[in-house]
Amino acid sequence: MNEASALKEYLQRHEQDILTDLAELVKKDSPSQDKTLVDECGRCLQQLFQKHLQVTAEVLPQTAVGDHLKFSIGQGEEQILIVGHFDTVWDKGRLTYRVEGEKAYGPGILDMKGGVVQALWAIKAIKELGFKLNKKIVFLCNSDEEIGSVTSRAYIEAEARKSQCVLVAEPGEAHTGALKTARKGVGIFDLKIYGRAAHAGNHHEDGINAVEELAHQVIALQALTDYEKGTTVNVGIAAGGNKRNVVPEYAKAQIDVRVSSLEEADRVTKAILSLQPVLPGARLEVSGGLNRPPMVRTAHTEALFEKARLAAEEVGLSLEEASVGGGSDGNFSAALGIPTLDGLGALGEGLHAEHEHILIEQLGIRSALFANLLLKL
Repeated sequence: MNEASALKEYLQRHEQDILTDLAELVKKDSPSQDKTLVDECGRCLQQLFQKHLQVTAEVLPQTAVGDHLKFSIGQGEEQILIVGHFDTVWDKGRLTYRVEGEKAYGPGILDMKGGVVQALWAIKAIKELGFKLNKKIVFLCNSDEEIGSVTSRAYIEAEARKSQCVLVAEPGEAHTGALKTARKGVGIFDLKIYGRAAHAGNHHEDGINAVEELAHQVIALQALTDYEKGTTVNVGIAAGGNKRNVVPEYAKAQIDVRVSSLEEADRVTKAILSLQPVLPGARLEVSGGLNRPPMVRTAHTEALFEKARLAAEEVGLSLEEASVGGGSDGNFSAALGIPTLDGLGALGEGLHAEHEHILIEQLGIRSALFANLLLKL
């Protein structure tokens, strides 16, 4: 039996064990902004690494978010970086773990605790079967991806610079399981508008309506969208005023930007940060910027995907690649010019939705893909 077949057999045989570990991790609620809960989840993750790989985490302490965890496995002058996050978008108790047929549901099970556990088991299979890894593996698990990776970005970039390539255990594309070789960059902006309050009946003319100014700005912002260039600008949250009979003195908006190139990022960023009021006397405050640079497909990415395609073929999978609009921590490493392959995690549906789930029957085979790719690298 060759290496690929042995990995496939081992991991499919242990599919229920993989699910048991995943269930344990999913049951530890880990909403990004609750440090206590995220750290509890992190301790569970440390126990899994200790149990299966006999490695102890290097804890990267944080004050506002959960501690990040770095696991170093094996030896070698060169290293491969695996990136995975264990925070989720779900508040404690919002969703619960359950199994229905061939699907397992729960908070963060797809995004992306499933991918983290699959990658852990991929390394375990390599070790248990006595296969040799030629490079050191650094497995960086961060706690703040869902809120922009503000505190973990520097760690990711530092390890990426030391790595031959970066593998991201985010979910594969729903239905196809495609890996992600390109992602849009993500910009996050806040707009605050200050007007002047007045009685809506007696002194309407004395007021400066912040909501009216907001309406002008929303139209201007949405007009920055350019579908041909892959750019979208979305005013996702807008609010203003507090009483029907008062000219509103304050309004605000939160803006999401997605771009396929740094040129478009520069264009849109400059346009948003230079917004000017339309109504005389109104005042604007704009803050924010590009949170994640675009992950652009390069020749290096293509070569890395080809290795993954061959690794998949050897375990019986047909693998495709995709370009997607969502960002991940892979955007950071790709922007540094480090070959980065994303979407190596679990398969399922419902990212950030109540029906978030994974396909249990894919746990073993996707883990085998990951393991076989590590051997090829």
